[in-house]
Amino acid sequence: MAGEYATPGTSFMNAVDTNVLIYGLDDNEPAKQAKAQALLARLVQSPVDTVLPWQVAGELLSCLRKWETAGRLTTADVEAHFRDTLALFPLIIPTVKVFEIAFDLHARFSLSHWDSMILAACKEVGVSTVYSEDLAPGTDYDGLAVVNPFA
Repeated sequence: MAGEYATPGTSFMNAVDTNVLIYGLDDNEPAKQAKAQALLARLVQSPVDTVLPWQVAGELLSCLRKWETAGRLTTADVEAHFRDTLALFPLIIPTVKVFEIAFDLHARFSLSHWDSMILAACKEVGVSTVYSEDLAPGTDYDGLAVVNPFA
């Protein structure tokens, strides 16, 4: 199913945040790069499904474009890295219900707008674990756990 679109309501178990994908490509952070690459390899091979939230894909592309502007990547590299990432996991595209969930998460957990949107998109499709450096590890967001793979 990798490289396809996931249907909202389908039960998936894992998702990764943008920072995991960025560190997987970042030669400037070799320790985090190794951990991110190992995690991504495990998730690809895992019998438990992993999804890629649309917002995470967009944030990854934005970061790759910044690296392109800074001369770290060529345009071809940006496209290759992005396509390779899209091929790893099915892309989830949220429905309008994601906003209702995000409002609730934002209010109850004092999350940033974008963090509440990522978590809401994950909750909408049944993700139980999000791998992220940015969110509070160990926090239970109504059945959605955050694990910091770099801790």
